[in-house]
Amino acid sequence: MDAPFLTPIEKPKGLLARFIYFYSRKKFGKVMTPLKVMAARMPLSFASFSGKINQLDGKLQLPAEEVMLVRQKVAEINVCHFCIDIGRSKTIAGSMDQAKFDELGDYQASSRFSEKEKVLLDFVTRLTRDRKMEQELFNKLAKHYDERSICEIVWIVATEFYYNIGNIGLNVHSDRLCDIAKMRKSQHA
Repeated sequence: MDAPFLTPIEKPKGLLARFIYFYSRKKFGKVMTPLKVMAARMPLSFASFSGKINQLDGKLQLPAEEVMLVRQKVAEINVCHFCIDIGRSKTIAGSMDQAKFDELGDYQASSRFSEKEKVLLDFVTRLTRDRKMEQELFNKLAKHYDERSICEIVWIVATEFYYNIGNIGLNVHSDRLCDIAKMRKSQHA
């Protein structure tokens, strides 16, 4: 796997940055590469933006599995290996249906996805891949989701795109967080 374009900073300056590294190690089993490559080089106010997104995600009303389906689909389309990896680790930690996430690439043909989820993923695919939307597809989505939920879906696509572009632009790849999540899951089983 190619190395990031910028050398990861292993020992950050400042107490808060060291705390963020500690928190990442505790939560994920390691300091995530995007923290070492991008966040460590940016003023804290920039780095805290990602934390704010995460905080706001905690206020989403969509079911966690739908949120992760959207995030994973966007990351797949954008080919962000880090985001695919961290997203999948969250689905493992959240005890979500791994077979379903395995079939995400061919969701239209899979019996694991409901009609509602297929419409959701059609909407997400169109928005992410083509960055446009037709009234007809929007109306199909609106048959399954209320206005707040639709806004949440668009928020998730937009914020996932933000993460994807940052990692792709700096050549940040998988941190093998899935492997860590699987190991942790088996230790607690």
